[in-house]
Amino acid sequence: MIGRRGTVPYSRARSGYNCAMDEVRRFCDQLKRSYEGHAWHGPGVRESVEGLTAAQAAMRPLASAHTIWEIVLHITAWEEAALRVLEGQEIGEMPDEQNFPPMPAVSEEAWHQALGHLESVHRRLLEDAHDVTAEELTQTVPGKQYSLYFLLHGVVQHNVYHAGQIVLLRKAIS
Repeated sequence: MIGRRGTVPYSRARSGYNCAMDEVRRFCDQLKRSYEGHAWHGPGVRESVEGLTAAQAAMRPLASAHTIWEIVLHITAWEEAALRVLEGQEIGEMPDEQNFPPMPAVSEEAWHQALGHLESVHRRLLEDAHDVTAEELTQTVPGKQYSLYFLLHGVVQHNVYHAGQIVLLRKAIS
């Protein structure tokens, strides 16, 4: 129960969550959790792909669904798009071949390259996001009809959504 005589029974120190943190720090915390894990919803993107082989990541257990590998490439594409916005670039409309890039020939090397590229893009996005000001969050993304706040929180939501898909696909291939 929250609020009994002004106390919160769940220790903030134990949770690592500080309700007084500003919006940018709160967003960065959520971005980190959506990718690295230790989130309320379940595993983050990195946790959901841990231990998968290239062959497993390339399996298509549902004919009409994307593979785990395709989802990883898709997550990377959208984290890169957000990174480009933070670097001052306009992202425009994302064509299908960029939204869901084609999977390369299946090999462990190519799979690890895909994961390494996602990790690198995520780190850069997280680093650049730390420099965003509260005022910048309210600004409209160039060429779009939404704010930087909406875009960045969308990346977190996108990661959470696809981490869940990956978990379900893992169950379908096991």
